[in-house]
Amino acid sequence: MKRFHLLLLLLCLPLLLNAEDIKIVHGPYLQNVTKTEATIVWEVNNESIGWVELAPNDGTNFYATERPKYFDTKIGIKNASKLHSVKLDGLKPNTVYRYRILAQEVLSHQGIRVHYGDVAASNVYNAQPYQFKTLDTSKTETSFCVINDIHARENIITPLLNNAGYKDKDMVIYNGDMVSQFANEDIIFTGFMDESIHLFAKEKPFYYIRGNHETRGEYATHFQDYFCPREQNIYFTVHQGPAFFIFLDAGEDKPDNDLEYAGITDYDHYRSEQAEWLEKVVASEEFKNAKFKIIVCHIPPIPIKNAWHGQHEVLNKFVPILNNAGVDIMICGHLHRFLYEDPSTSIKFPVLVNSNNSVVSAETKGNQLQVKIYELNGKISFDKTFTAK
Repeated sequence: MKRFHLLLLLLCLPLLLNAEDIKIVHGPYLQNVTKTEATIVWEVNNESIGWVELAPNDGTNFYATERPKYFDTKIGIKNASKLHSVKLDGLKPNTVYRYRILAQEVLSHQGIRVHYGDVAASNVYNAQPYQFKTLDTSKTETSFCVINDIHARENIITPLLNNAGYKDKDMVIYNGDMVSQFANEDIIFTGFMDESIHLFAKEKPFYYIRGNHETRGEYATHFQDYFCPREQNIYFTVHQGPAFFIFLDAGEDKPDNDLEYAGITDYDHYRSEQAEWLEKVVASEEFKNAKFKIIVCHIPPIPIKNAWHGQHEVLNKFVPILNNAGVDIMICGHLHRFLYEDPSTSIKFPVLVNSNNSVVSAETKGNQLQVKIYELNGKISFDKTFTAK
């Protein structure tokens, strides 16, 4: 047995000598915050198991007692990975929680023997723990901001969000095409997430619906590893205060048989399935009873003759359901230019298309939803108030 252990040590020694100390390289950031749940995502440089320690915001030191641990698991097994996601459930609405993230390196796993290494953790010793607040459906007012079509450009996200006063908003929404391709995992962080984490995503509810460009690239099938990682779908709903949001994933903008997709897409069927889900959502009492009903979808359903396939799909599969649902506004992107359409006989709700160089800033006040668009230079280019239906 001793010879076996010595042999195992000799085999592992080159790896141990060349190994980099474990550290957190990206994150954490929040996903799918609701009134009773929140998911926390982060990445480290070495394969590890990960967990979150959660504490109430009661003024006690984080080290006052052993905090409950929530592990990154899959089918009951702790997930050995560089990327970790932990879903916290059973939370209280409208409540602030403090948290830290931890990951312990897995140096080797042979049969039933696991050799663990060091632990990397977010700092709660001489820094404040990260914190987040669960949503509150009874809240009288809410606010949010929306950006889209950043395509990994520099010097765009921070000034736009600053123009919208993101620090005072309840949530930040990304409405697709934050990168041009999901070619690898690095582009997710260098393209937009590292900046977002630095600004707000560690502590402020953050919701991201895919655009057509996130469907492209070798890493596109890994989208849900990073966004909505513990959910059944990457389209979803959010209810905060008087506003009920439906986030629709419009998929690609060209037919599935287009050469650009190399025969790997099936978005027509995907959107049909989503339409069935949408019918159930708008029939729910929670949706019906919400004062404001807001749709977020990357591709707009503009009924024009030269519209592309994706726009026709949104128009033909989603709009008929939404036309009878009392929608107050649909917020889109995709066109890289501003467009606003009042309700019409074909689309019975307003459609606002935000450009790739502007930000939507919105807040409710009683029965009104005030929506402004700020350009990159800080000027207001759109200002309209919508009355709840």
